[in-house]
Amino acid sequence: MQSFNDIWTLALGELNVKFGQTIADLWFTSLKLFDLTDTQAVIVCDMPYKYKIIKNKYADSIAEALEKVVGFSVEVVIVDKNVDPIEYSMYVRDSQNPRETVNLADTVIVPTVIEETDSSGDGISEAPRKRVVAGSHGEYTFENFIVGQSNKFAHAASVAVANEPACLNNREEMTSEYNPLFIYGPSGLGKTHLLYAIINQIKLTRPELKIVYVKGEQFTSELIDSLSKKTPELFREKYRTADVLLIDDIQFIAGRTSTQEEFFHTFNALYEDHKQIILTSDRPAKDIKTLEDRLKTRFEWGIHADIQPPDADLRAAIIQKKAAAINISLDIEVVNYLAENLKSNIRQIEGAIKKLGALSILTGAPITVELAKNSIADLITVNESPETTIDRIIDTVSKKFGIPVEEIRGTKRTREIANARHISIYLIRKLTNLSLPQIGKMLKRDHATIMSSLKVVEKQLGANTQIDNDVSELLKELKG
Repeated sequence: MQSFNDIWTLALGELNVKFGQTIADLWFTSLKLFDLTDTQAVIVCDMPYKYKIIKNKYADSIAEALEKVVGFSVEVVIVDKNVDPIEYSMYVRDSQNPRETVNLADTVIVPTVIEETDSSGDGISEAPRKRVVAGSHGEYTFENFIVGQSNKFAHAASVAVANEPACLNNREEMTSEYNPLFIYGPSGLGKTHLLYAIINQIKLTRPELKIVYVKGEQFTSELIDSLSKKTPELFREKYRTADVLLIDDIQFIAGRTSTQEEFFHTFNALYEDHKQIILTSDRPAKDIKTLEDRLKTRFEWGIHADIQPPDADLRAAIIQKKAAAINISLDIEVVNYLAENLKSNIRQIEGAIKKLGALSILTGAPITVELAKNSIADLITVNESPETTIDRIIDTVSKKFGIPVEEIRGTKRTREIANARHISIYLIRKLTNLSLPQIGKMLKRDHATIMSSLKVVEKQLGANTQIDNDVSELLKELKG
């Protein structure tokens, strides 16, 4: 069973994702989760100079992080015995047992960014083998990646690349069979886990190699920044001198002419120099609309490996592994119930396990099938009618964009309303088995109108980052 420290460590991970390692280390690692109920979390800060800033600026973010971990919202109270000893004493005087403490610095994932400096001390490295890794994420390994029918080829290809990257010292023995490695599949199924596992394995066996990992959006952002600051040579130095380049969510460069142009030359430079390239996407390269054909062709030079949603047996194995990782013991009946009902993705499973453990802590109840049912009731839909599904989709879109449901269903055609309407129709088509005429009948629109809306969204996906993000977030919310 999890302690408050276990819960806080998980929340700290969420804060690290949101703010980055530097901010997390500065403001959050010294905090402690002192108490947690179903309505309130008490966070103790023992550094007076941080107290006001955390209380005024970061309390809401801490609340959001805790909600993601425990599955329900709580009011966050920040107290400091040095600043307000009376308030602090209100929370400690009734405590029957001292709270467990932990040195959170020992549990935080610290990014590996190692750059050598020359002996002159000017901070500029002359060494040709700097290691640059944006986040080592050491907990992601091949050993704790659960393999099943739906992901075994992607796993095997990743292991092969990690053990034998293209950048061998003996150029005569090089092979491009796994270069590039292109892993694709829906969000939340383990693509990023495999990238970090590759990184960690190469760091272990080939520590001299320069590894660069980046998100597709970050690659674009860094390029724009380098152009605005007139420092493109620094950008190219970072990426074109890598021994191993890993880009997560490469689909986000689609539709961006300058980004695709730069990546085209980066790809060519690395490939011709026999450096390893590893990419992930939410779809096959051929299906990334507005991605230049010359890039699609290059992405298909190596190995394409897909990851599909896990079957029931693999979900059960993942549930047991995730539960053991956070010290939760589950009976086989609970495991089977969760495996039968959590079908979306691995992130959904992980969130459900965290919530179940938190509920057990707060209520003091053992983890039973009944508790599991109550815990994941909001994550599953049972025998939902098409009408209910459509209502739920439109209501979710309405809340996201601030457009009333009646206007999405209505006939107004302002840009904002039309955008919400198009996305609603796209999501209905994607998340239901309804035909276009059936969707049109339920929304009181003809077949041609439904088809037009679908084409609008499909054309924008991959070309418009905002639309990509909006659709991705809505799908995650609707699927749990």
